[in-house]
Amino acid sequence: MRVLFRRLLMLVLLSAAPSVALHAQDGITKKQAEKNLARKAKEERKAKARKVKDDRKRHLDIQDKATRKRIKRNTKRADRHGSGRHRDGWLRRTLGR
Repeated sequence: MRVLFRRLLMLVLLSAAPSVALHAQDGITKKQAEKNLARKAKEERKAKARKVKDDRKRHLDIQDKATRKRIKRNTKRADRHGSGRHRDGWLRRTLGR
């Protein structure tokens, strides 16, 4: 009787153990959590870049045509020669604006 009881008890315990182990895997894995964080950070960066682009466009729309032309001209010059103070060309310095 004792042997039968022990075997039944052992059988019940062993059959219950795998179901407990399977429930431990229900949460998300560390790798999946890192993927989710990376995706969220990427979306935030894209949203921030989109907002900056929209803000710049709105700022330019507010300006009048002459101001937009001046900004465009100075931006091109800055792209060619880098940021900082710029010296006008020889002809422009000689003849004035």
